[in-house]
Amino acid sequence: MFRSLYNWTMNLAANPHAMLALALIAFIESSVFPIPPDILIIPMVLAARDQAWKIALIATIASVLGGMFGYGIGALLFDTIGQPIIDFYGKGDYLVKFRDLYHEWGAWIVFGAGVTPFPYKVITIASGALDLNLIVFTVSSVAARGARFFLVAGLLWYFGQPIRIFIEKYLNILATIFFILLIGGFVALKYLL
Repeated sequence: MFRSLYNWTMNLAANPHAMLALALIAFIESSVFPIPPDILIIPMVLAARDQAWKIALIATIASVLGGMFGYGIGALLFDTIGQPIIDFYGKGDYLVKFRDLYHEWGAWIVFGAGVTPFPYKVITIASGALDLNLIVFTVSSVAARGARFFLVAGLLWYFGQPIRIFIEKYLNILATIFFILLIGGFVALKYLL
């Protein structure tokens, strides 16, 4: 199932309506779709490097709007739609384990899910279900999704085709390392100041 979804998404990059397809994929990936928009961003930027920043911006805006849709699912339709989606991704016990920490660390949880391989849609739905402040959710989502998509587009713009293999192979690891270093820096500042 995932292989055919991946192939279908890759074929969208060559379509004349690729920007619209990217916006749609970025939107639905933030609430239900399993394939990240990065797989469209990569071939789109490589095909039109002068459009790299526009591509990243469209992906960021659509992803954040999709995240708000996921937030709405969690806030308004959790029992009927949200819980089955979270269960599908194997995160059914997520809310029970993180309920107490979510309000204190919610911004970082959203940011972390936005830049790492953790399914962002689980966090968008959980944020609504746990009533995370919508402004906190939105700011964290913009920062995370923007950082991720602009990083991918920027690397592709700067390095061109040779970076494609590197990004496809190591993006999730690089994003995770970035997030760990970022959190580590804030923790260190907290204890040093």
